[in-house]
Amino acid sequence: MHKAIVVPQAGGPGVLRYEDVDLPVPGPNELLVKVAAAGVNFIDTYQRSGVYKMDYPFIPGSEAAGTVVSAGLEVAAFREGDHVATAEGGGAYSEYMLLDADKALPVPPGVDIKVAAALPLQGITAHYLCNSTYPVQSGETVLTHAGAGGVGLLLIQLLKAKGATVITTVSSDEKAELAAGAGADHVLRYDGFADRVRELTDGRGVDVVFDGVGKATFDGSLASLHPRGMMVLFGGASGQVPPFDIQRLNALGSLYLTRPTIRDYLRSAEERQWRARELFEMVEAGTLDVRIGATYPLAEAAQAQEDLEGRKTTGKVLLVP
Repeated sequence: MHKAIVVPQAGGPGVLRYEDVDLPVPGPNELLVKVAAAGVNFIDTYQRSGVYKMDYPFIPGSEAAGTVVSAGLEVAAFREGDHVATAEGGGAYSEYMLLDADKALPVPPGVDIKVAAALPLQGITAHYLCNSTYPVQSGETVLTHAGAGGVGLLLIQLLKAKGATVITTVSSDEKAELAAGAGADHVLRYDGFADRVRELTDGRGVDVVFDGVGKATFDGSLASLHPRGMMVLFGGASGQVPPFDIQRLNALGSLYLTRPTIRDYLRSAEERQWRARELFEMVEAGTLDVRIGATYPLAEAAQAQEDLEGRKTTGKVLLVP
């Protein structure tokens, strides 16, 4: 037996249960991983609340890092004692988790295991947003929301490395300081941000908006774009965007709108390893700072999710068994 967080039914953070569950046994191509830390992400709250359909009960969590305890008979790339991380696991809110060996990311010796747990989902998200969904070019101007959040802080750094001008939004002075420290050129508050973006760009608007906030910022994000700009809606921290009349894209200047998800940017082993390798290399070189904003004991997963949903956190939120 081992301890895990169980979601028995859809609901608020209070439905989460800290329970004894059976220790999993790895299949032929699986790893049994002792979890060092698990990432807390908005997708976990969408699954818990019923926004994303799930089979209940289940153990939440797709992101973690830890140590391989045992490997299935068909696993050749990993062995007992290796450090691995993942953004594509299942049941990470636990002391031990099973992980498909094909979705395991080797953690370089120079990367701290908790940093490795904090990086995969939000780091790969930031990577695919600015390298694949909209390949940002030097000299372009970008608006990204929640600049002090887990994705936001990483995305700002990746965008600046590409030579972009970065405008971001935050909700407090503390968060403004963090976003500026990550390299943002202009840090705005949410109220009236579209008008300020127009002022900062001399009326032109930005080339692309990366919006993980959703409902509260969606209209302003569209209004911040120049003609033929791209709106990248990658999350709904403030709620899901209601049904949308696509003729608005026409009226606002032949805009593009996309709703990406990480699984479609990890479609092969080569793509998975490329993204992870670039991120871990930047961490090792000291050119990518991964901020762990809060760490909670595994038993306090409900509080961690509540704080995340209440936008009381900055950087990455981790659970430690």
